[in-house]
Amino acid sequence: MEEDGPKEETNEQKLYKVANELLLTERAYVTRLYLLDQVFCAKLTQEAAKGTFPVDVVKGIFCNVACIYAFHSQFLLPDLEARMCQWESRPRIGDILEQHAPFLRMYAEYVKNFDNAMDLLKQWTERSAQFSAIIQEIQKQDICGSLTLQHHMLEPVQRVPRYELLLKDYLKRLPPDAPDRSQAEKSLQTISMAATHSNSAIRKMENLKKLMEIYESLGGEEDIVNASNELIKEGQILKLAARNTSAMERYLYLFNNILLVCVPKFSLVGQRFTVRTRVGIEGIKVVETVNDAYPHTFQVSGKERTLELQASSEQDKDDWIKVFIFTCRSHALQVSSVETEELGRRAPRWIRDNEVTMCMKCKEPFNALTRRRHHCRACGYVVCWRCSDYKTTLEYDGNRMNKVCKDCFSILTGRTASEERSEAKKRGILEIEAAQFSGSSLVCGFLLYSEKARPWQRVWCVIPEKEAVVLYVYGAPQDVKAQSTIPLLGYSVDDAPRAMDPPCSFRLCQSKSLHSFACESEEQKRRWLQVIRVAVTGDVAELQTAGTLSVHSRPLRHHHTPKGEVM
Repeated sequence: MEEDGPKEETNEQKLYKVANELLLTERAYVTRLYLLDQVFCAKLTQEAAKGTFPVDVVKGIFCNVACIYAFHSQFLLPDLEARMCQWESRPRIGDILEQHAPFLRMYAEYVKNFDNAMDLLKQWTERSAQFSAIIQEIQKQDICGSLTLQHHMLEPVQRVPRYELLLKDYLKRLPPDAPDRSQAEKSLQTISMAATHSNSAIRKMENLKKLMEIYESLGGEEDIVNASNELIKEGQILKLAARNTSAMERYLYLFNNILLVCVPKFSLVGQRFTVRTRVGIEGIKVVETVNDAYPHTFQVSGKERTLELQASSEQDKDDWIKVFIFTCRSHALQVSSVETEELGRRAPRWIRDNEVTMCMKCKEPFNALTRRRHHCRACGYVVCWRCSDYKTTLEYDGNRMNKVCKDCFSILTGRTASEERSEAKKRGILEIEAAQFSGSSLVCGFLLYSEKARPWQRVWCVIPEKEAVVLYVYGAPQDVKAQSTIPLLGYSVDDAPRAMDPPCSFRLCQSKSLHSFACESEEQKRRWLQVIRVAVTGDVAELQTAGTLSVHSRPLRHHHTPKGEVM
């Protein structure tokens, strides 16, 4: 006797299944709302009341999530619970949804504020250690399910479209003459209107989810989780070494504003890649290259770096080139040669070691012992040590000092190589005595100093007259060598008070560099900023005028005043 196969679900069972799914997902959703409102928001509000960070920041992040939580936990969920208990006698949900659907319009405010909420969250996570610590501590709890606050904040944006999909599925299975059809159709109209506020944002949210996944795969080090960022393309590729053309495995993430070149990490969980190179998209150039040993190659040249890459096939190469062109919009394919007006502003393509046998400047042949190969960081030429024994700041490398050849040194500084040798006398930039500078400085004195988030330390700072756009940091007034130098050109100045910083503080910011200083008094701070605000613009003439005003900083109390300082 043959056994009967599995019985097909009746239409009534399918309707019950959709209604029950609505209830189960609503329970889970209310749990997430509780986490946002009663845990994250409540803990941060409690800490903000102590003055650690502004209460308005917390309000700006969570917007009207308290109202959303109250509506779902006190009204919609209890009504759904009660109805599912009475399903045999009242098998319908259209009346409940029609009653509550108008309240879903409150989601428009939450969705509209979402981008601002993400910006505030990112900003204050970086700015306030206590703010960040509270969030991290909550994220470790089981209730978070190993997900970040950003992930949980996505759920209200996705919830209304979820109602729309479930209700459409319910109506599809509802008989045309069912008593519940009229109310279900009316509620669908209202919910669909509310969903339009979310649908355009959901694409952004999906993009943010992807950014979060990449952020975590990079070990949480890269600043990419931003509503304005968009992933364009990702994939494996080979990078050809600048010196010897050996091929190295890399993984590219191309965003609308930056290219990340990553090295794979052998890890089953957590961080999968380490970022090796960052290239800004602005001004990027891409060109096909011909390499007999390595087919399917092309070159990407940005201000920071020039890379030669090898795709897996001709089609893969064409896809990458097309997407680079699309991302860079009007930038056409062209060979990236560093012209004089771009010298120092754009990373050069390095001439490979095996492509030359002699110095490209003095024409002396190379050998393994006495005349080795060096690369000019400005033009990319291979030169000998004599022709590369010069240093200057390069804009593409954040105005840091780099080795350059004698010709590039002359173009970039306006000084001849012989003048530089005579003036420098082979001494490094840090090997100038503090006392020598202090006696002829625009401003000098003791300050508290912190680089990035490192502990504060008391240092002797000098901006000399002859190098008016460089801030020298010494350990003490009589030190014969500076601990570090800060080329001020291009830095932005932020002197707004911050709760976590000492009084009378200010900060110098450029890209990812952050230098924080604190003065003894507001008057001392004013004097320093009077010089620094001009120095960051590079207006040397105005700085010399400032120097005639005797803008010198008094040292902190109880310390010896070195010879040459104006009191």
